[in-house]
Amino acid sequence: MLWAYVPHVGLRCTVFALNVNADLGYFDNIIPCGIRGKAVTSLNVELGRSEVPLQEVKDKIKKYFAQLFEADFI
Repeated sequence: MLWAYVPHVGLRCTVFALNVNADLGYFDNIIPCGIRGKAVTSLNVELGRSEVPLQEVKDKIKKYFAQLFEADFI
């Protein structure tokens, strides 16, 4: 039984995840975004590379994020 209402403030957080060099076997039982028949992939698979250096990915994300949002990282 509810005796009193506790007000709350809703928070919204928008994030993204990027599989870079992931072991895709962990995703075998995942239905991505509820879409059956679709697979999970990773950056190294899509680029046809055995491994993608994380620093390379970080540098490019920062570069294009800054360009897109006209922002500087401090």
